[in-house]
Amino acid sequence: MPQDRLLDTLNAHVAELEEAGTAKGEELIVRDLLPPEGRRGPRVLLEGYDDREFIRLNSNSYLGLSLEPEIIEAEEEGSRRFGAGPGAVRFISGSYTAHRDLEARLASFHDREASIVFSSAYSAVLGTLVPLITRETAVVSDELNHNCIINAIRLARPAEKVVYPHLDLEALDTSLEELEGKARRAVVVTDGIFSMRGDHAPLDEIMAVARRHDHRYPENVVVVVDDSHGVGAFGETGRGVEEYCGGPPVDILIGTLGKAFGVNGGYVTGAADLVRFLRESAPTYIYSNPITPGEALACLASVELVDSPRGRERMKRLRALTGHFEEGLRRIGIETIPGDHPVVPLMIRDTARTEALVQHLFRHDVLVTGLTYPVVPRGDEEIRTQVNADHTTEDLDRVLEVLEEFPG
Repeated sequence: MPQDRLLDTLNAHVAELEEAGTAKGEELIVRDLLPPEGRRGPRVLLEGYDDREFIRLNSNSYLGLSLEPEIIEAEEEGSRRFGAGPGAVRFISGSYTAHRDLEARLASFHDREASIVFSSAYSAVLGTLVPLITRETAVVSDELNHNCIINAIRLARPAEKVVYPHLDLEALDTSLEELEGKARRAVVVTDGIFSMRGDHAPLDEIMAVARRHDHRYPENVVVVVDDSHGVGAFGETGRGVEEYCGGPPVDILIGTLGKAFGVNGGYVTGAADLVRFLRESAPTYIYSNPITPGEALACLASVELVDSPRGRERMKRLRALTGHFEEGLRRIGIETIPGDHPVVPLMIRDTARTEALVQHLFRHDVLVTGLTYPVVPRGDEEIRTQVNADHTTEDLDRVLEVLEEFPG
């Protein structure tokens, strides 16, 4: 059948995105990855760029575990034992001992009753919020929450929705007060680490606000936190923003296995009854293949490494490298949002200058992510950089040199 009129419409939509500056553009293709060696951290080689070796300063692999030999070996062993793919969804015949053992270990790691593993953190958020939010639920959400939270709320169609200004706990408090009587259940949802800025939600204070209003709702005020950028990389032992803030555990914690843990997949941890409900109700769990058994064994090895003296030493190194980079930025006069998380935003605050600096870094073999208007508000244009534990001080000093040489 002809598709000409449809394709004309689709092409027009892409053209609109390009004109608005929100199109992602053509993807860079990694054709090889060189592991760390001596005073040089890992390097990536890109298709079409000969043998240029790039410092990747836009990777979520905060602890550098994706290149750890024992984790790679665990995945290979799992593939040899169980095959390259799971072969089915979990409730048919796609649950393996590796999945069960990983879920038990994640629950133990976070001191929860149970956990459930999804194919990604995005699907974990969708799979949790959509069945949790009923037509008698009010949702209160931070304005800078990740796209997965925004889309989950849209799909769920709550009775009431309030988006409060970023980290404005007075507005959160007022919202819960004003929503009393309009819903049986309230869901407060927030990122743990906000991925573009590296700042964190004060979970101890958010829990206090929620508990203050809990008696007003017949089915409780439930706090849901997506701490995908925090787990493994934040807090003294990698327990994320909960540990960093020192407050009570949140009601429902969502994390990822594809960032600091260095593998793939997402997970939810909390009460055993919650996890049983999600196994029966989360569409992205029920109808999607899980991560492979090999990936599950690699994740299990990664959690064990993080929860060990070696893991704590790696986190200590990550904090030191992050501090070194932030200090270098201050020295050369580049504004950032200070913090302990390895997301370090360079606040350029101008679209043209941000784009020019991204290209300047690329020409000098440094990969970063630029965020410009209208993706971010005018005046908030930035370059997001992400420090990894397998970077070296020499790597970061080289990036600082390139930044200092920028003529703009």
